[in-house]
Amino acid sequence: MLLRQLEYLVALARERHFARAAAACYVSQPSLSAGIRRLEHELNVSIVRRGRRYEGLTPEGELVLAWAHRILAERDALHQELSELRGGLTGTLRLGVVPTALPAASLLTTPFCESHPRARVSVDSLSSAEITQRLGDFELDAAMTYLDDESLRGARRFPLYEERYVLLTPADGPMASASTARWSQAASLPLCLLGARMRNRRIMDECFAADGAVAAPAIESDSVAGLYAHLPGGRWSSVISHAWLHMFGVPDGMRVIPLEGPARGPRVGLVTGPDNPPSVLAGALLRVARQAGVREALDELLKTHLDVGRSSGS
Repeated sequence: MLLRQLEYLVALARERHFARAAAACYVSQPSLSAGIRRLEHELNVSIVRRGRRYEGLTPEGELVLAWAHRILAERDALHQELSELRGGLTGTLRLGVVPTALPAASLLTTPFCESHPRARVSVDSLSSAEITQRLGDFELDAAMTYLDDESLRGARRFPLYEERYVLLTPADGPMASASTARWSQAASLPLCLLGARMRNRRIMDECFAADGAVAAPAIESDSVAGLYAHLPGGRWSSVISHAWLHMFGVPDGMRVIPLEGPARGPRVGLVTGPDNPPSVLAGALLRVARQAGVREALDELLKTHLDVGRSSGS
């Protein structure tokens, strides 16, 4: 059995198309098909359901795929450990991040690259479900996500920060002079929020409901960047996580106001797969995270923006 044959199988399962899988492996389609047939011959099982098009894997194929992910992950771990012995960590750290944590990801990736200049980082914006799947398939080394996700059974968790929610509102708007705001007051403003399918928005909707309100935003976005794009101009308000201030700050002509609500928001943290111990790259990222002080950096940033808002409003 060749590792290359396992790579073909993983690519085919991911792409669900022979030609795309071959392109991803930089081989011809006949070469990929022949490699998978040789794998079937060596294991004496049928792996792929074959028809005019790719129709999925057989039950035996699903089992072989799970082992393929595991074997290829062990190969990568071996390369990483050898690179450390040769004088410096190499390879690519594969980091999945839920969209609402992306603005804070650089608080980890930048010091990681500074500590390991020969290594690289690949950051993918993924849903919680995609993160769970890719961790289980050994396609990620680590992820930044919500730690209360029940699907992360068996995963290691390292807390980074708790989300704190604040109101961004025009400096000449009806809430501009307030020192704090209630969720019900925020719900009465012309709002721009994340889309209802996003985890962060569902958390916010629970906070609105706890204060007896329902948010009815005029504009919804599936990304933090798309939300922020609508804020300049003095028309819209928004409820944001304080972590977004790290990347986007407070737009000109707007104020940031604390929202009265739960003392602690949901926890965001680093998650690694159930492999024991974690991969060399994941372990290196965890060591960086322990020194990075992400919670303290974000809390200090929020305090700075609140102080600026109070002084400008006085």
